[in-house]
Amino acid sequence: MTFKLTVMNAFRFLRLAEMQSWLRASILLLLIAGRAHAVSIHASSDPVKDERPIKSEDKEHWSFKPLQITPGNTGIDDLAQPSSPPADPATLIRRLTFDLTGLPPTPEEVTAFKDSALRTPNSAFESLVDKLLASPRYGEHWAQWWLDLARYADTDGFEYDAERNRAWQYRDWVIDALNRDMPFDAFVQHQIAGDLMGDEIATGFLFSCPDMPDLNNQSERRHVLLNDIATTVGAVGLGLTVGCAQCHDHPYDPISQADFYRLRAFFDNTVLTKTSKPLGPAVRVWTEGIPASTVFVRGDFKRPGPEIQPAIPRLFGATPAKADRTTLAQWLASKDNALFLRTMANRLWQQHFGKPLAAIPGDLGHQGEAPTNPALLDWLAAELPRQNWSLKRLHKVIVMSQTYQQKATTPTRLTGEMLRDAMLSVSGQLNLKTGGPGVKLPLPKEITSTLIKSQGEATKDVTEHTRRSIYTFARRNLRHPLFELFDRPDAQISCARRNASTTAPQALMLLNSDFAHSIAAKIAAQLNAQHGSDATALITAATLRCLSRQPTPQEIEIGQKFLQKQTALTPGFREALADYCLALLNSNEFVYVD
Repeated sequence: MTFKLTVMNAFRFLRLAEMQSWLRASILLLLIAGRAHAVSIHASSDPVKDERPIKSEDKEHWSFKPLQITPGNTGIDDLAQPSSPPADPATLIRRLTFDLTGLPPTPEEVTAFKDSALRTPNSAFESLVDKLLASPRYGEHWAQWWLDLARYADTDGFEYDAERNRAWQYRDWVIDALNRDMPFDAFVQHQIAGDLMGDEIATGFLFSCPDMPDLNNQSERRHVLLNDIATTVGAVGLGLTVGCAQCHDHPYDPISQADFYRLRAFFDNTVLTKTSKPLGPAVRVWTEGIPASTVFVRGDFKRPGPEIQPAIPRLFGATPAKADRTTLAQWLASKDNALFLRTMANRLWQQHFGKPLAAIPGDLGHQGEAPTNPALLDWLAAELPRQNWSLKRLHKVIVMSQTYQQKATTPTRLTGEMLRDAMLSVSGQLNLKTGGPGVKLPLPKEITSTLIKSQGEATKDVTEHTRRSIYTFARRNLRHPLFELFDRPDAQISCARRNASTTAPQALMLLNSDFAHSIAAKIAAQLNAQHGSDATALITAATLRCLSRQPTPQEIEIGQKFLQKQTALTPGFREALADYCLALLNSNEFVYVD
């Protein structure tokens, strides 16, 4: 098969070259060209006629089987068997508050919880769980998990990276749905077929992909968009790399090329419906007639093959006649879809514990890895519909377990968004305004000087600059430096698991940036106004704010010596105190959660 570099692919590689170097891009081109040649033997000129039938052994892979529930297992602790003692109250409240809201607890909340935990530890913890789940901060935090999967951004990407003025409507829909504890099956179904269910904004999920609206060849644009939608639905809803079957049968999983285009056929008229009111990220309208759904021979948009009807992949059974996107949505997010349930349970566990039960959450197929505790994964998967599809109830089941409350063996690093929000929170500057268009944060001059004027402009109202990170403008081609350094995905494709790199620029950002220094100065000014020059009181208050615990006697002694020496090296005591606060913000204990 001859490898064809389409316009859309060309821009992807140019972007890669810009970000990673021409050498890497050239190597990737050669690898893909070689792979295209290698798989040519699997590509058929008639992918339907030559389609291999599904065999019984195709369904024997662990993730394709029905859920296996072991009798007698009544909860997480029966299956996980916690082996460490319980964490102390200060560790627990910090862990839980970050986990459910993405923010640190206040000093007052820490003190109140420790007092309650001494009297009635179980009821104190449960009350805290209920309070945090009821907070509007819950939906703001957990929405980012879903937006990563949805490849959400406020711009198109590619060369012009044009803004999508209504993208934020979908982001706010996700936040609101999670805060309302919308049943999770409905939450997913509405994003697949919301426009057919009277909930049009939800379908912003389908159209959150990169796009090039001014591409000369609109047939190619439509082809790429539809392929992306089908790929993302398969990746997010089934945890399978169905996109590998765009131009040939999947090399590892029993997904044929025709299966891929049957899945895609559910969306063929979605991007052609003239109203898809502007909805979600952007308007998707083609004025030409709706073409028949076909398989595209070897994935080439210029080579439509046999006509096909919308259908779920044959591996999962038969599809009703005259199926539409509602049919797909209802099948996908169903209590009978074991793969969907395992995929979501695995991702939920990952968010709570820092790593999933099955190590590759975006691929539960043959190339993925089997779960370390398959019985636990299946129990969790079955628990979601048992809890009436309530994510909040399932969160509570997880965090109320001894497994969750035991001492952690490895800490989890805050995401860039959580880190920024935590810094604003401990300095008393976090603006908790909700919803609306994304806020454009100020950028360093060395970045704005390389952009066209409109892309470098910050929101004029400076009070907006301290809003939660979920409400900041998400530009696909330019992430905020703090977010980029701490591994925010680029929203080119669905992201099932973020990287957690450790690099020197991360430390330099937290130590030297204007943002970090302004946060430290703000904390110092507030503490100085409250406690004067009482070093012990200042160290205690600063530690409680930043680390959610009391300092040890040794930390107080070290802090006192630091303030004494630093005062002699700075213009005054407040500046020395700001340097002490900056040191706390740069500590591993601030950046990681135990």
